[in-house]
Amino acid sequence: MVDAGMMPLLFLGLASASLVATHLALSHPLRAPLVRWIGERGFLLLYSAVALAAIWWMAQAFRAAPAGDLGGASGSAGWFVASGLTIPALVLFFGSLRGNPALPAVSASRLANRMPTGVFRVTRHPMMWSFALWAVAHLALLWSWRTTIVAIAVLILALAGAAGQDRRKRRALPRWQDWENQTTFWPRWSGMLSADWLLWAAAIAAWLAITWAHIPLGGVPAGLWIWWTAS
Repeated sequence: MVDAGMMPLLFLGLASASLVATHLALSHPLRAPLVRWIGERGFLLLYSAVALAAIWWMAQAFRAAPAGDLGGASGSAGWFVASGLTIPALVLFFGSLRGNPALPAVSASRLANRMPTGVFRVTRHPMMWSFALWAVAHLALLWSWRTTIVAIAVLILALAGAAGQDRRKRRALPRWQDWENQTTFWPRWSGMLSADWLLWAAAIAAWLAITWAHIPLGGVPAGLWIWWTAS
């Protein structure tokens, strides 16, 4: 019998698992038959509705779960590691929003034929790896069980989703294999040096804003604000 105190974490685990399972199922094995049945637009509406429902459930379960730490939070070292991961994660995320052949777009075949530049010299899945780095950063903090559960779910979703995306794109785009040959799944971090300085500036500004927002939204200072509030 499950202890009553563990029920909120159990519900969070179920909600997080539902997000991963529905995303992977709808993105891969169920996508083609559903598109044939309800069309591309109908599928996108269904996909969005299911994703929003799973995220809402996970957010509600996260708020209901205990916020206490694991009894050995990683302290200042953990915050340094988290900062060192989340800033590059934001660079990858912002860089992935433009000219990304992994995203659903009419021009995907054309984009897949070009030489990789910017964050695509790091990995062909910069958006997915931005989520993965966010997850690893939060795992490194050893902050709470609820944070750990969500971070594990996001990490699985990002990496499994990226691998599944490659398989689907190979079938859909004749030239996708050429893009794979020019890029890499696993990040080549030296490629971060080729990212535009504007991306780095935007990432640092966003990081400062997001870590500050930890205080009013979650009651937990993050990043530089850890030491600012302590002074």
